[in-house]
Amino acid sequence: MSLIEVDFPEIVKKQYFFKLKSYNRIFSSMVILQIVGILFSLGGTGGGGGGGNNIEYNVSYYSSITVMSFNFLWAFISAILLTTKANRFDDFSFVTTRVCSHLSNFLILLTASILGGLTFFLSGFLLKIIVYFFVNRQVYTGEGYVPMDILIGITSSILYVLLFCALGYVTGTLVQIHKGFILLLPGLYIGLIIWGDNNRFVGILKNIMEFFTTEHSIVLFGIKVILTAVMLFAFAIAISNRLEVRQ
Repeated sequence: MSLIEVDFPEIVKKQYFFKLKSYNRIFSSMVILQIVGILFSLGGTGGGGGGGNNIEYNVSYYSSITVMSFNFLWAFISAILLTTKANRFDDFSFVTTRVCSHLSNFLILLTASILGGLTFFLSGFLLKIIVYFFVNRQVYTGEGYVPMDILIGITSSILYVLLFCALGYVTGTLVQIHKGFILLLPGLYIGLIIWGDNNRFVGILKNIMEFFTTEHSIVLFGIKVILTAVMLFAFAIAISNRLEVRQ
């Protein structure tokens, strides 16, 4: 019987703050990618023009969709990096279990999701300010925002980032189980592009995407994302037990 009483919550807490300091590069890379996304967005996402009776006009559309893409990519890759062998060995600095390690990783990714979702939503306002002062002062921004719209926008952004973090975490764990997934997963993606709509699996993926993207209720959307993220993290914990036995 061990003479040392292991305080489970305290271990998770210590690991969380340790990783928060050690993995600060995750958050700095987020800022860099969002800046790059904003710079790409300054070129506009579309446009058009016309004229008549000696009047000509040109319209350019600006959107933070590029920032969103970079943000999701950042979330996915950051989650994968947390599952690498080098980062797993950092946990040996503590008297810990695999579950403690996963929980601290989950808290790190939850923190990253909150910061990533918040900054992504605010980047849309920053893009409008930059366009107004440095690109074109004749800017139509649409209807104004009310506090509830802002809250819903921030919440949905955080949830989307969390979902990509969960997907990345499972992907990284699978790669640690067998290196063959490094070739299998990109090959699957390329195959989906080649076969397109003729592939039944593509239809399933579209249904999954619509399951999240077509939800109008922020409450139901939150329940969907949280339950999905919990199941993905639970799956990662389950398959990582196999990795621990093999090692």
